[in-house]
Amino acid sequence: MKLLVTGGAGFIGSAVVRLAMARGHEVVNLDALTYAACLENVASVADLPGYVFVQADIRDRAALDAVFAEHKPDAVMHLAAESHVDRSIDGPGDFIETNITGTYNMLEAARTYWTNAGKPEDFRFHHISTDEVFGSLPADPSVMFTEDTPYDPRSPYSASKASSDHLVRAWAETYGLPVVLTNCSNNYGPFHFPEKLIPVVILNALAGKPLPIYGDGSNVRDWLYVEDHADALLTVVARGQLGRSYNIGGENERSNLELVQTLCELLDELSPRADGKAYAEQITFVTDRPGHDARYAIDPSRIRSELGWRPSVTVEEGLRRTVQWYLNNEDWWKALQARHGVGERLGVKA
Repeated sequence: MKLLVTGGAGFIGSAVVRLAMARGHEVVNLDALTYAACLENVASVADLPGYVFVQADIRDRAALDAVFAEHKPDAVMHLAAESHVDRSIDGPGDFIETNITGTYNMLEAARTYWTNAGKPEDFRFHHISTDEVFGSLPADPSVMFTEDTPYDPRSPYSASKASSDHLVRAWAETYGLPVVLTNCSNNYGPFHFPEKLIPVVILNALAGKPLPIYGDGSNVRDWLYVEDHADALLTVVARGQLGRSYNIGGENERSNLELVQTLCELLDELSPRADGKAYAEQITFVTDRPGHDARYAIDPSRIRSELGWRPSVTVEEGLRRTVQWYLNNEDWWKALQARHGVGERLGVKA
């Protein structure tokens, strides 16, 4: 299968590219190389036959048409997006332009290509989204997001992703475009750009800086190891039912405070402080993010029952792998620390 992967130099996209290549697919990696992208993420496959990189922006319709015409993909995996909630609070315009208008451009370019090709039955447009479109959950562990949970986005980021989800469904209903959708929980793992919670905590800890936790740290997230997510996405694009959405979760709920404490314990073991003190002493509680959702949790019953997929990595094992990866790949993350906003507290202009 020839896959057109948008955002394939980003965190999740690059995991998809690496796994797709390992499984013998051809990959056209389309990425604008904005601040969170890094070609080092796909360096391991860059010279392999069947891999092509195209620098293009999903806001550029003419460029998208050219990519479809030249490469003729069997399926699209649309991951390109602005994804950092704090950045969306400070500058929502980029999120509207990329996540909404960019997705519209992708849908129209894909529809034009699919129509001109005679509407092949095996073509797929796979839209990758987030559980944040569903809003916030109560503390009750029996209440989880399902594919039928009403949308209730609370941030500019989640609203832009909810909008893109609606566009994809509308293009399926109105034009018959063959689509599948997925909504995932919080990803983590190797190559995670150092602005999100887990890499921020690891790198701040190693640098002797405070480990910032919003509010009282009680916000709960379901954590999904990125390589598990890539496996799920390739499963859905290959075997998902057309018009269907699938929630992808890690089945690993943790509060932010619990997560940070676990990271500190792993760092105490794998890279002890020179003064012998615990990294947990660096934990600092900071003013909460505006509109911070209390809890996300995914019910993964549909993807498990229909496609036989389950996560393979527990949060304990995944965090250990992640910490060790950052310890082993200092050159990768040091090169990114000068990029705009990295290491700064964002999302406080509201």
